[in-house]
Amino acid sequence: MKLATFRAEGGERIGIVHAGDSRLFDLAGAADRAGRANPAFASMLSLIDAGEAGLDAARALFERFGSDADLSRDVAGTELLAPVPEPRQMRDGMSFPLHILQAPRGQRKLAARQRGDTDELARIDAEPLGDLPEVYRKVPIFYITNRFSVRGPNTVVKWPRYSRVMDYELEFGIITKGRGKDIPAATARDHIFGFTIFNDFSARDTQRIEMDGRLGPSKGKSFDGGNVMGPWIVTPDEIGDPYRLKMEARVNGEVRSRGVSEGMLFPFEELIAYISKDETLMPGEFIGSGTVGNGCGLELGWYLEHGDVIELEVEKIGILKNKVERQDV
Repeated sequence: MKLATFRAEGGERIGIVHAGDSRLFDLAGAADRAGRANPAFASMLSLIDAGEAGLDAARALFERFGSDADLSRDVAGTELLAPVPEPRQMRDGMSFPLHILQAPRGQRKLAARQRGDTDELARIDAEPLGDLPEVYRKVPIFYITNRFSVRGPNTVVKWPRYSRVMDYELEFGIITKGRGKDIPAATARDHIFGFTIFNDFSARDTQRIEMDGRLGPSKGKSFDGGNVMGPWIVTPDEIGDPYRLKMEARVNGEVRSRGVSEGMLFPFEELIAYISKDETLMPGEFIGSGTVGNGCGLELGWYLEHGDVIELEVEKIGILKNKVERQDV
């Protein structure tokens, strides 16, 4: 199934995406039609908490009422929200080697451009990428970000006033299910509710300063609306192998980068195993893959401008589309 959160009748509702991703089947409305309201359909977190019984009930309702036109609405005319508007936790990884190698070079080049140091730019361009630092092969690297700053598709991301260098990041991620602790990697797939697309918008000039503190990003990543996910969650049975998905980033319709989700240093199953060591993993958490190689302006030296429209597309999931605007224009 593809499962979405949307706004209707003044509140949040959840539904099944169908008819070639063009229609939304209202689960709570269908339950009412069946004569029995189901608390599992109150929100996406409620559905996740309900486990397989909740998904089975959703499938049964769609089989029974899916052809009723009045229980579905057009996706195009509906306000989609983030599939989980307020995750119980948000973690984002650093899983793709090319991005790990190219991002520090991009930060050095950004600093040189801001100083107007053309000689330094030339020196950086002439340097080989070098070897991957060993720490990235030893343990999965991730940071915890602001779960209250999540937005969904088609939203306008207002750029923080303290930043002048706007950037996007092409990622995908998982939503977890089932509470667990010390989860073995061999069974961690049982804790994946589904997959979604993630755009980790980044204030690169601020991030460059913060990272010298060696504690990870803060205001370079955390600002209202900066964590965008969607357009919906796709359950694992529809994804198949999640590590061979084609990925593409477009800005104003122009392709900026293409990639594939293969080659993660630690797949999601190993991320779950590491995160859950002596720590309880909750249902409804988000775990991001990190940026695929060449999946951001920092690596390409090609940043966003006021009014740009960004589309991130991941095979078998869909397209996550947003616009960025500066607040001082």
